[in-house]
Amino acid sequence: MYARMIRGVFLLCSYLWVFALPVYSQDQIGETLSGPDSHDTGQGPHGHLFGNWGGERSHLLQRGVRFDFQYISDTLWNINSEQKERVASWNRVRGTVDIDFGALIEQPGLFFHATAVWQAGGNLGTYLGLLTSPSGMSSQNTFRLDSWWLEKRWLNERFTARLGQFAGQDFYGAQHYATSFIFEPMGYALGNLFTDFESFDPPSTPALEIRVVPIHNLYVKSVVAAENREPFTNNPTGLVPTFRGAPISVSEIGFTPGKKATSMRAFDNVESRKGYSGLYQFGASYNPGHFTTATGARESGNYLLYWMASQALWRVDRNGAKGLDATFAYDWSPPNINRNNTILTAGLRFNEPLPLPIHNTMSFGYVRNSLSQQFVPPGAPPFQSENGLEFNALLDPLPMLLLQPVIQYYTNVGGGTQRAVVFGFRTKVEF
Repeated sequence: MYARMIRGVFLLCSYLWVFALPVYSQDQIGETLSGPDSHDTGQGPHGHLFGNWGGERSHLLQRGVRFDFQYISDTLWNINSEQKERVASWNRVRGTVDIDFGALIEQPGLFFHATAVWQAGGNLGTYLGLLTSPSGMSSQNTFRLDSWWLEKRWLNERFTARLGQFAGQDFYGAQHYATSFIFEPMGYALGNLFTDFESFDPPSTPALEIRVVPIHNLYVKSVVAAENREPFTNNPTGLVPTFRGAPISVSEIGFTPGKKATSMRAFDNVESRKGYSGLYQFGASYNPGHFTTATGARESGNYLLYWMASQALWRVDRNGAKGLDATFAYDWSPPNINRNNTILTAGLRFNEPLPLPIHNTMSFGYVRNSLSQQFVPPGAPPFQSENGLEFNALLDPLPMLLLQPVIQYYTNVGGGTQRAVVFGFRTKVEF
């Protein structure tokens, strides 16, 4: 029943999209990549390994068509842990196209996005038994269409609707400073959003989102997405919209001091962090489907609440980006249904701390994963809260190259008593 209902809404909205009347012209496509794939700095004509394609890239962008090809790798090594030392490398190649139909065919306010991804490698977090994945990219080996959507903007972006296939975690419960961190709860989205099967990147699901900006610094948005509890198995290519299980709803309200709410995106960059900008969010996700409790009983419905705050604390120049930022996030879900029911994250970031002509940041992050004591097996010791610390430095030595060395320290691995130290680096190349 749920699958038929969401499929019907999906088809109806697709029909309405075709006949939507254009009422607004938009010149800026905006950032559409998520988490570690986002751009910390603008790419420009010299920001790609293969250059400007003889001017063709700039010509296409003027016509409203933008291509992005990138390679990202997290190479991590557990230099101290109970497990044998191992180097794990997680690799991702992503290709993306974004089209502004206002510039291309004079359909103002209408946009299209599609991205495909190949990813493979070793998952060090699984090997170590961590709740906090050392890499915000690692999941399963796959080659698939990740997301696509049509987006319509009205009234100077006061009202936006998006229809297609995309991940809830790319936009709800996502860490605003994600490009500045490596481990998952801060480098992508809060790690236990999976508890009620909110969709994630790259196995996205069909979804419909509405976003409203009622006043200058406030937005409200909500998405309904198709549930898929085994997305890599049920839709291995991502080419066919798959409707399985219950429709999941996620809503968020955000306050954006220092910035217009219409210009705020899920992930920040150097341009958007200029001045004393901030983002304060409260969100909730709900899945009406069936879940198994700690006692083995079946229960209908599961939900998660999250609170997030990101704020510029100090600027050398109040209109610039150089300075200190802080971020904090906390979520909670019912402990009788969800084993990993709370996560807390906090971090500090120093923008441009080194007197270098290249873009650089230094970031310190903390993650606490807590497990519900209701899931402790009989006779076993109580769970401990797993703690993770990270320090990394981000450097752009070349316009098309990013390097991000990192060191991480974990206590109470997996809720037990073990410790681990991880060292490595992220590499990103823009083609």
